[in-house]
Amino acid sequence: MASSAWAICCLLGSLLFHRGSPSPSASMPRLRLSYRELLSDNRSAIFLGPRGSMDLRAMYLDEYRDRLFLGGRDAIYSLQLDQPWADPREVLWPPQPGQREECVRKGRDPLMECANFVRVLQPHNRTHLLACGTGAFRPSCALIAVGHRGEHVLHLEAHSVESGRGRCPHEPSRPFASAFVGGELYTGLTADFLGREAMIFRSGGPRPALRSDSDQNLLHDPRFVMAARIADNSDQNDDKVYFFFSETVPAPDGGPGHVTVSRVGRVCVNDAGGQRVLVNKWSTFLKARLVCSVPGPGGAETHFDQLEDVFLLWPKAGTSLEVYALFSTVSAVFQGFAVCLYHMEDIWEVFKGPFAHQDGPQHQWGPYGGKVPFPRPGMCPSKMTAQPGRPFGSTKDYPDEVLQFARAHPLMFRSVRPRRGRPVLVKTHLAQQLRQIVVDRVEAEDGTYDVIFLGTDSGSVLKVMALQAGDSAEPEEVVLEELQVFKVPTAITEMEISVKRQTLYVGSRLGVARLKLHQCETYGSACAECCLARDPYCAWDGASCTRYRPGTSKRRFRRQDIRHGNPALQCLGQSQEGKAAGPVATTTVFGTEHNSTFLECLPKSPQAAVRWFLQRPGDQGPDQVKTDERVLQTEQGLLIRRLSRLDEGTYSCTTLEHGFSQTVARLALEVIVAAQLNSLFHRGQRPEEPPARGGLASTPPKAWYKDILQLIGFANLPRVDEYCERMWCSSRSRSKQAKGKSWAGLELGKKVKSRVQAERNRTPREVEAT
Repeated sequence: MASSAWAICCLLGSLLFHRGSPSPSASMPRLRLSYRELLSDNRSAIFLGPRGSMDLRAMYLDEYRDRLFLGGRDAIYSLQLDQPWADPREVLWPPQPGQREECVRKGRDPLMECANFVRVLQPHNRTHLLACGTGAFRPSCALIAVGHRGEHVLHLEAHSVESGRGRCPHEPSRPFASAFVGGELYTGLTADFLGREAMIFRSGGPRPALRSDSDQNLLHDPRFVMAARIADNSDQNDDKVYFFFSETVPAPDGGPGHVTVSRVGRVCVNDAGGQRVLVNKWSTFLKARLVCSVPGPGGAETHFDQLEDVFLLWPKAGTSLEVYALFSTVSAVFQGFAVCLYHMEDIWEVFKGPFAHQDGPQHQWGPYGGKVPFPRPGMCPSKMTAQPGRPFGSTKDYPDEVLQFARAHPLMFRSVRPRRGRPVLVKTHLAQQLRQIVVDRVEAEDGTYDVIFLGTDSGSVLKVMALQAGDSAEPEEVVLEELQVFKVPTAITEMEISVKRQTLYVGSRLGVARLKLHQCETYGSACAECCLARDPYCAWDGASCTRYRPGTSKRRFRRQDIRHGNPALQCLGQSQEGKAAGPVATTTVFGTEHNSTFLECLPKSPQAAVRWFLQRPGDQGPDQVKTDERVLQTEQGLLIRRLSRLDEGTYSCTTLEHGFSQTVARLALEVIVAAQLNSLFHRGQRPEEPPARGGLASTPPKAWYKDILQLIGFANLPRVDEYCERMWCSSRSRSKQAKGKSWAGLELGKKVKSRVQAERNRTPREVEAT
């Protein structure tokens, strides 16, 4: 039986998490899994360190040693990839004596800054890692012994501790990128205490250290994201280290203010600096703009200029490296994110093109039209330069005019544009911000798909695909899952993927999580549910939704349709109406005439369109329920604000997704006539109590739906208690004066309050189960 107050308070829990129109959206995740669900399904494992929070700042995935190394606050940790994380190794590495106190005296935060936050974890040799930390604003580096493959050891070589200036930033949160190449560390950072001296630095090897020229044309307040060695061709002498970063530059064409642009820069691995010009400075540094924009009418473009993260999708034999980049807007008009895909071939072509030239600060940039000296500025000493009659075997042999030109023209004129000229993914009006990206290329039954994992600032990971129908068409966004990896909202700062283990390692300031890329049985136990999921990792094998593996012998039983998700074609032998998951049982519910009633329907997929049908007693067929001010359809079900006898019948909740329809709930609603309500309540009273005067039945029907809308929302959770307490439980204080009147209301109030409290803690799967 459902009274007004009961329906209202019970509905609160159902509506707290989802508000707005019931219309489906393709940008919504098809499946949401909470922190508890991930742990209970054994899809996730969490490591927070022995003290409950490690303040993670660096993460290095070493698949050769089967280890995951973590750098945190005053400590380094080692976890075994294929073992439970209950047996970690830890090395404590606090600042040197007196450094913490000196940091505090200089005005730095004693908790957030005056510690040794480990920022660098790079492989040094077969038995050691190079680690660098902020050292309470006195950066230091050391070698960490990790043993051979198969060993699980971790200890710091005390004799190896040395200054880390130029190799590690002073500040724990300062943007920073590093790569270890040939025994030398390449870093992009701000190397001074105040964070003003931005540079690209090489150190640690037998050669003299190299750094950026102090000329401000090179770097403008850069925000480094990634550094990596990338081979341009088969000649190792032509290898370069590429840096991806954003910088703030003066407005183009001499306009007021500054703008943010994203860059890809590079230096040659064998750069030795100049002999007379650019001594101990980079002589091969060049940079180009990375453009990620959405074309608009009239040639206008919406730019995403702030580079957030970069993922390198390394190729198989015979293919080119691909670069996935995550961008955000810096506009005050709207907040948006975009993912653009670049091919290294396109980046190389830009660096082979014209140099950018500007006659003066107030002049426009244009392509350099004069003679370019040989060797071409930015070219590495290699087979191309060391030819007979041209003995340029080192950058120290380069003519001064080459080095002067490189110093004056570090920027390329043409920009690097994404494949197909537009982003593969655009997300706006998000409740959270996107911070990290990794990509897995998955072979499915009908082709190869790139599955994109996006880390948010709220501790969740979005699993997304972008399906391209043609060269000119906009990609179709398919959000497969939203996984709440961490219990409390916390920004994801690190993500590494192990394709071999089909595992994602997700890091935040709190700690690290090990997350399975897929868990096919979560989608359901029917062919249609598996097909509608459109997950390239999963397929229907004739009995269950399981991991898809190319080349298996049971080919004729594999059902998978990633591009269209049409179970009507893939799941032969099953009707389209309600047979996908077996027959749907009919549940009887009761409502009271003139009061409100809520009929709950929780489809598995938020992307499905929900329709309600009513089969009245005596009618030949069901009619679709029409909504108005009295009958409201929400994301969680159907709310009838004022019941009448004509509302009685069997309600069917059906979903329509990719042309496939099925019934997910069937509710038989019986309406109790108002005149019968008093006798029902009086029948359940205690014998020693007098009849209720009015009781629940005499409560005048109210339009309490407006009250619900004011209470919905996490910020208003305490008001839910207050509301139900005021409406139903306040009779405790008056129980001695009016036992008869209060008993029924008090008992119902207890149930209401208990139900609201339980609703707060319920996961989406628990809601669905009920």
